[in-house]
Amino acid sequence: MLPTTNDTPPFVLTRASHVSLAVTDLEVSRDFYRDVIGLVVTEEADDAIYLRGLEEAAHHSLVLVRAEQPEALHVGLRVRTDDDIAAAERHFAAAGVEHERVEVPHQGPTLRFRDGVGTHIELTSSMDVVERKMQKFDEFRAASPQRLDHFQVVTHDVQAATDFWAGLGMRMAEYTAADGTDELWGTWLEVKGNTHDLVFTNGRGPRLHHFAYTVPDASALLHAADVCGAVGLGREIDRGPGRHGLSNALFLYVRDPDQHRIELFTTHYQFIDLETPPIRWDVSNPQRAQLWGMPASRRWFFEASEFPGEAVHPPLLTANPETLEEYLSLH
Repeated sequence: MLPTTNDTPPFVLTRASHVSLAVTDLEVSRDFYRDVIGLVVTEEADDAIYLRGLEEAAHHSLVLVRAEQPEALHVGLRVRTDDDIAAAERHFAAAGVEHERVEVPHQGPTLRFRDGVGTHIELTSSMDVVERKMQKFDEFRAASPQRLDHFQVVTHDVQAATDFWAGLGMRMAEYTAADGTDELWGTWLEVKGNTHDLVFTNGRGPRLHHFAYTVPDASALLHAADVCGAVGLGREIDRGPGRHGLSNALFLYVRDPDQHRIELFTTHYQFIDLETPPIRWDVSNPQRAQLWGMPASRRWFFEASEFPGEAVHPPLLTANPETLEEYLSLH
């Protein structure tokens, strides 16, 4: 069933903001995201490293936290003001959603909660401001990532996830549905005016499938692939380069030293005008995932990062996606 967006949400979300990952070797992960991906290191502490994209003025969009095992700690969204954090607290209290106000370095008022399908979410209204690097062309390296754009979460119940966030004001820009029905298999939800801030796809969940940074152009994707190859990480390219049907993005997916997945992408489009309907894709249409080229590998479809202490549930819908391994066995 297609969701109805709440045009008067209880608080104002503005964009995908930041992600925190537990990593087992902090220095190795730092080197990967700085030297292979091209992010800027804002600050290093004993047990955490803060990074950002070249055009970002916020203190961080990626936080790496030293830990015994790799996990996705939470995904972060911005709200407009401190008052929106207070409004979120009131809303969650009334709705029976467990939540916690926390102190986080370099962030203003911050609230943590689990959404309707168990995704670990962090809201904040502000961050320390740092220098943008978007015209420091002499400091560009690897993919030259500009800014964090979105997250994709694997969930056992796409409908419940979509309804939860539509109730908080997110609009659906594109979706995948069972042929001839509105049974939702994947939804691309946004608040900032492009195709997605938060994506939910069918599978064992909740798990973080990937987080994504925009890059300047297609050549940046190819250069990132070349850098991966040059440093012996060519086989950590998880998918691509290619072009999605959904969102129209040119993409490259890479796995970090703990197998967290990052997407580098470019060329998605605006989704601002309220009268614009979402784009529908049949689940049987392979072009929704990739307009050209061979399908993704089995690990791209079935591997993702778990949230700490969160049970992973089997999907309500049974999927059997065509994998690269199956494609090659038949051709």
